[in-house]
Amino acid sequence: MRFASEGYPFIAAALVLAALGWIVWALGSAGLAGQILAPVLTVLALFPLWFFRDPDRRIPTEPGVVVAPGEGRVLLVEEADEPTYLGGRARKISIFLSIFDIHVQRAPAAGRVEYKVYKPGKFALAWLDKASEDNEQASVGISTPHGKVLVRQIAGFIARRIVTYPEEGQDVALGERIGIIRFGSRVDLFLPLDWDVTCAPGDRVVGGLTVLARQPSGPGS
Repeated sequence: MRFASEGYPFIAAALVLAALGWIVWALGSAGLAGQILAPVLTVLALFPLWFFRDPDRRIPTEPGVVVAPGEGRVLLVEEADEPTYLGGRARKISIFLSIFDIHVQRAPAAGRVEYKVYKPGKFALAWLDKASEDNEQASVGISTPHGKVLVRQIAGFIARRIVTYPEEGQDVALGERIGIIRFGSRVDLFLPLDWDVTCAPGDRVVGGLTVLARQPSGPGS
């Protein structure tokens, strides 16, 4: 199992604490408390290992597909304004990532990064509509041969750091890792209105794997 590098400090700290707990248990110097502490710290050490897992994905090879930028559940699919990069009305797909989901984001389409902006903000519950506007967020705009797409990483109530990998002018491949949000969050995807959306609210999606939409030119273009 591969792990996101941003999780290494958390994983290391958790494993050290678990090891210390077992040392205290072995010495028997803390009595009943020491016997309870070791297994509790061991269980807690499993959380960062689970949270920062970053498995490889079998990226779809079908031409013209748009894959999920994050793993979780689709909250909504709607028409919305996106003035910052697409410059008007767009199709918005919001995905909620719980603390049990993989939090690495992936490029929904291949293209060139033309837009990258970080915006500080609040830490409201990620599934609320106002989180898209008020919460801390980072946006990545990708130009493709068939139109522009925007991925917006949004911090949640627990999340306190957003990391975005590519820089402006960099090319990204379909399904390539483009960032991570630590601890509970949301990802909004904005697409041109003429792209064919194939997902619906309530769908469970996997980042870099689940097809959310298709570009209008279709397969073989």
